[in-house]
Amino acid sequence: MRGILTLIRSLQKSNVRGLTFSQLKNHDYLQQVYKMGKGRQLSSCAETLNQPAYTPRRAVLYVPGNDERKLQKITGLDVDCAVMDCEDGVAVNRKEEARNTIKKMLDNLDFGGTECVVRVNSVDSGLMADDLKVIFGADRMPKTLMLPKVDRPQEINQFTECLKESLKDRVQKEKVQLITFVESAIGLINLTDIFTRTTELANSEGLFDLAGVVFGSDDFCADIGATRTADATELLYARQKIVTCAKAFRLQAIDLVYINYKDLEGLEKQSIDGSDMGFTGKQVIHPGQIPVVQKAFSPSPERVEWATELLQAFSLHTQSGKGAFTFRGAMIDMPLVLQARNIVQLAEAVNS
Repeated sequence: MRGILTLIRSLQKSNVRGLTFSQLKNHDYLQQVYKMGKGRQLSSCAETLNQPAYTPRRAVLYVPGNDERKLQKITGLDVDCAVMDCEDGVAVNRKEEARNTIKKMLDNLDFGGTECVVRVNSVDSGLMADDLKVIFGADRMPKTLMLPKVDRPQEINQFTECLKESLKDRVQKEKVQLITFVESAIGLINLTDIFTRTTELANSEGLFDLAGVVFGSDDFCADIGATRTADATELLYARQKIVTCAKAFRLQAIDLVYINYKDLEGLEKQSIDGSDMGFTGKQVIHPGQIPVVQKAFSPSPERVEWATELLQAFSLHTQSGKGAFTFRGAMIDMPLVLQARNIVQLAEAVNS
C-alpha cells in the first residue's frame, strides 16, 4: 500500500510551504489537482499536507516507573504505546526511585516496535522539573512525553521553560512529541486555549510538537462529582468535546480507561464505541486488554480495501482533470478522501 499515497506526497513536494491561507486557496497546483474551489474543504486538505509519519497509539499501557520487573516486561508485549509512569502509578515516597529507574530503562531496554513514553508529574505537583531533569539526563532521551492534569495555558508556559532547562546541554536531534491530559472541568473548558498556547510555543521554541490528548476520566469524574457507570453516559459530553477539539488541531485523542479489566466483552464494546466517536486509541491498565483494544482501533480489511481503492480512483480522476466523482455509488468529496488517507496511513503504520 506504500504506493497509494503518491498523490498526497507529490503535494508535499510542491511549492506550497509558507503560503498564507488566502494564497493557498488560489495556488494553481492545488486548484488543478483538487478542483475544489474556495472554502473549507480545500482548507482542510491544505492543513494536512505536511503531517509527519503517523505513530499508532491504539492501546496505551501504563507501567509504574519504580517497578523495574514490570518495565522489563514491556519488551515482550505487542502494544503500540507503553507509558513509563512517574505520576499516579507511583507512591509519593517512590517518585525519586521511579524517575531514576526510568532513566536506566531508557538506556538499557530495546522497546522494538513499541513507542516508549514517559509520563511526568503535573506542573502543579512541584515534581515535574525534577522528573524532566533526570529523564533527559539519559543517554537515550524519550521521544514522547505525557503531561497530566493540564488545566490552564499557563501550565504549558511552565512546562516549556522546564523542558528548555533540561535540554540546554543536550543536542536535540528531533522534537519531543507532547501529549497532554484533560482531567478536570476547568481543563475541559480551557482545552482550546491550552491547545492554542501549546501550538504557539511548539512553533516559537522548536522543542516539541503537540501530538495528542488523553482523557483522564477518573479524575474528571471525581472533579465533577459524577458516578462512573458501565456505559459511561455521564462522560458523553466530555468525550465528544475532547474528540472535537483534538481533531480541530489535528491531534490524536486517547479515550478513557475501562476499569474492569476482566470484562473483555464490555471492553470491546466501549472500545468500538470510542473508535466510532473518533478516538484514535484507548488507555489500558492490564496486558490482557491490549489485543481487544488494538483490534477495535484498527481498520478492518474491508475498510482498508475501500480506502485503497478510493485513493486510487481519486488519483485517476485528478490526473484526468475531473472534479467530483462517484465511487461505489457515492459522491466523493475531500473529507472522504482524507478519511481514506487516514485509514491507509494507520494500516501502513500498524503493519510496519
